[in-house]
Amino acid sequence: MSNQTTPSETVALDLSDVEPRVGLPVGGGQLWEPCSASDIRRWAMAMDYPNPLHWDQQFARTSRYGGLVAPQSMAVALDYGHGCAPACVGRIPGSHLIFAGEEWWFYGAPVRPGDQLFQERRFHDYKVADTKFAGPTLFSRGDTTHRNQHGTLVARERSTTIRYLAAEARKRGMYDKQAGELKQWTAAELEAVQALRTEWLMSNRAGVSPRFEEVKVGDTLPRRVIGPHSIASFTTEYRAFLFNIWGTFEWVAPEGVEDPWVYQDPGWIDGFAFDEEGAKIDPRKRDGLYVGPSRGHTDNAKADEVGMARAYGYGATMGAWCTDYLAYWAGTDGMVRHIKSDFRLPSFEGDVTYFDAEIVGKQALSTWGVPVVEARLRLTDQNGGVLVDSTAEIELPL
Repeated sequence: MSNQTTPSETVALDLSDVEPRVGLPVGGGQLWEPCSASDIRRWAMAMDYPNPLHWDQQFARTSRYGGLVAPQSMAVALDYGHGCAPACVGRIPGSHLIFAGEEWWFYGAPVRPGDQLFQERRFHDYKVADTKFAGPTLFSRGDTTHRNQHGTLVARERSTTIRYLAAEARKRGMYDKQAGELKQWTAAELEAVQALRTEWLMSNRAGVSPRFEEVKVGDTLPRRVIGPHSIASFTTEYRAFLFNIWGTFEWVAPEGVEDPWVYQDPGWIDGFAFDEEGAKIDPRKRDGLYVGPSRGHTDNAKADEVGMARAYGYGATMGAWCTDYLAYWAGTDGMVRHIKSDFRLPSFEGDVTYFDAEIVGKQALSTWGVPVVEARLRLTDQNGGVLVDSTAEIELPL
């Protein structure tokens, strides 16, 4: 696969270390310990997800699960690198990375306290396109299979990342124009946001599942809002990913692969790489926010260095929001079987994110062997800008 640049471009991506790795298994981080009840509760809190099935032991014991289970989105929190590791393979000098999307398949095995997930990773493919954001831009896809300690298949993910030259994105400043100034919310506006948020929080606390026969094409789901996003909320989300905690994982490699890309330098710009040796003494050097590639999420000056208008949220978080939102509506006897989310815009500091979904199809007997409804979900900001477009198949009881 060649670098598809045009003669008019003045910059080009060096893909010499990317091309040879296509289709190969890759390594990454593996958490040392099983998932705990506190890990699950921390994740649900960070995702602003109120479902008592994931934090209230008394409620969970009366459910069909007989105790706490994790949100379906928890698989990404039990992975290394926000789920993007197999889509960030090969060194590209002077580059940075943002998420472009996720696709998830869930197989009906919930994650419980005491479970440990193990990952198999593979670099799937890539393409290069010319973008307004950064000129020649790599869209790279990687696959992760999640199994528990019994070998049971829990979930599969295909992540898509955008890898680009940070200096070129900064020069173009596309998001400076799109994001505009940091919004100053009035008291009345904040009150309206909070009222809508509370309405959604209360929309299905009992976990009642709509019946397949009762749901009709054209039905809409309760509207949700998250925000205004802030440095505090971005930090809370980041801290709920367990691999960000000092000493939580080991490096693993698939057998039989000569160069399995366990942890090589992806080519981050100066100041955005981890200090692996220094982190054996100083936790901040493996933290990701103080030192590392996530610095732009909570530091406006660092966000500017990678072409972002200001501090911004995480693609993996937006993907988790989508899965949790649909699972909350599906109730205790339903579940999200498949969801594909394309990320269009980041969630910037000061913005809010609205969720609007509609039922667009029904299958009485799906490929999963169960009845599912098809949903279209869109996340937008207060200006109508589209952050995420999702399609999903959701299992419901008959």
